[in-house]
Amino acid sequence: MHEAADVSVDAMIEDLRTLVEVESPSRDLDALTESARTVAEVIERRLGGRAALVASEAGPHVHWSGGGDPRVLILGHHDTVFPLGTLERRPFKVEDGRATGPGVFDMLGGLVQAVHGLAALDDRSGVEILVTADEEVGSRSSRALIEERARACGAVLVFEGAAEGGALKTGRKGCGTFEVVVAGRASHAGLEPEAGVNALVEAAHQVLDIAALGRPDIGTTVTPTVASAGTSDNVVPAAATVVVDVRVESAEEKDRVETAFAALTPHLEGAELTVRGSVGRPPMPESAAAELFAMAERLLPGVGSAAVGGGSDGNFTAAIGVPTLDGLGAVGGGAHADHEYVLVDAMAERAQLVTGLVRAIRDARA
Repeated sequence: MHEAADVSVDAMIEDLRTLVEVESPSRDLDALTESARTVAEVIERRLGGRAALVASEAGPHVHWSGGGDPRVLILGHHDTVFPLGTLERRPFKVEDGRATGPGVFDMLGGLVQAVHGLAALDDRSGVEILVTADEEVGSRSSRALIEERARACGAVLVFEGAAEGGALKTGRKGCGTFEVVVAGRASHAGLEPEAGVNALVEAAHQVLDIAALGRPDIGTTVTPTVASAGTSDNVVPAAATVVVDVRVESAEEKDRVETAFAALTPHLEGAELTVRGSVGRPPMPESAAAELFAMAERLLPGVGSAAVGGGSDGNFTAAIGVPTLDGLGAVGGGAHADHEYVLVDAMAERAQLVTGLVRAIRDARA
């Protein structure tokens, strides 16, 4: 790393502890409000200025600007997948070179690194930070704001956790969830099963049809994940529901899969289908990261790159044509799991990468 910025790992650990110890499960508005205030306080303490809370139905988003013409957006989220009470069972700690606790890797460690990397800049003009409250549940309330600020800034750095081995994320699949609801007709399973329309049998047909939509050879996965049906063991079920996870690598596959779901038809006479959902996060093509990754390679020779299956808010910014580089957050692993961790020894280097990238982006757009 050239001209390494002066950052304090101890100070980063202090801020990481502060953020982790304010639990922030998605959709818990009270918890997210407290979390947003804490994120804003950390930003203001380290960077100065004022971090505004942007109200939404999903909880407050946090927005900070360093002033001047916007040139780079630092993008993250403060909601986590862990329910209230997780912290009591799995408190924040640093041991054997790892920081652990709910949300450390996804993605509070990345937020801390971003803030401390920016703090090492004498001039913070042209930089904006947006920390949203609903990334883990689809970013429905924040998407318009994310896209607005991305267009205004012209470059986006996303602080989701790094890929395996510390690689930056230069491509992501588009992802979405579909729900197929089957309406049948109940009847007595012993006395007159023929009088019913078995929603469970119809759902079984649909699961096979849906699974056949996958094209793993070109990166398209269509995976039925949750199913429910029936009310009693002696009643022909009148209703069933199938939930499906979809991942695609191209806009063409997004369109194909969405069209196929819309075209699903019942197999049983009298059954009816209702299909909801879409590929809500469009694919992030690797071309969107090319310019910014080249800058990162010059700053941190040997840093790897990876295209991954999961989605992030970087999918939205890349899809509207704004250069986007993801995976700039913590080096570690175990996202969404009890063994989630951050490698402490990598935190300073990644914060310094933030400093260098912001300088490079501003110079390139001067």
